[in-house]
Amino acid sequence: MAVTSNGGAEKPFKIFVGYDPREDLAYEVCKHSILKRTSIPVEIIPLKQSDLRKEGLYWRERGKLESTEFSFSRFLTPHLAEFDGWAMFVDCDFLYLADIKELRDMADDKYAVMCVHHDYTPKETTKMDGAVQTVYPRKNWSSMVLYNCGHPKNKVLTPEVVNTQTGAFLHRFQWLNDDEIGSVPFVWNFLVGHNAFDKDDPSTFPKAIHYTLGGPWFEAWKDCEFGDLWVKESQDYLEEAKKVKTN
Repeated sequence: MAVTSNGGAEKPFKIFVGYDPREDLAYEVCKHSILKRTSIPVEIIPLKQSDLRKEGLYWRERGKLESTEFSFSRFLTPHLAEFDGWAMFVDCDFLYLADIKELRDMADDKYAVMCVHHDYTPKETTKMDGAVQTVYPRKNWSSMVLYNCGHPKNKVLTPEVVNTQTGAFLHRFQWLNDDEIGSVPFVWNFLVGHNAFDKDDPSTFPKAIHYTLGGPWFEAWKDCEFGDLWVKESQDYLEEAKKVKTN
């Protein structure tokens, strides 16, 4: 499995990013936005379904309601981190505007997982490139999760369970009690089209923008809110990639 790390003596913070071939550029820009702003060593690992299948870690058939290739593989995060320390999973359709250290430093060992506790019911019936929009309790909670990988409760997330359990069990964190699910501020999973910021209140300014309905890498969403920030970051990434190629 491919890994991108920015090294350092400190043990890198593992970040697993959902990968879908249709959103390759989104993944690259998300990775770039994290690496550009981090002040701690990080290891960024794309969750590629094809690799996970080859490794015998993922074998479930794709369901009709799965809008991405990482709908279920995200729950392999504690297993892939060898049930050790804290790690993060994030969808590829995120743009980071702040140092990931701020988020990592919120990790509290009394919780099994930590995430934004969204109260989100989408109005749209489709998202991204025509994928069906589903509605369920705790929607979008699993799109960015800090996992306390060594927590005893997370040991249940074996490949067998991830490949056989229902979407409800996994996406609603039903292997945990409510008091084992810690909360982080919504600005770390700022849903475009749902969350709002107050220009007079810096605590509402997004630190991680989530283009959950679709981002500028899809033609239909090229003019979405905060799309200009993503386009600017993608240009920055492409320029940097070009320099690396020519060197």
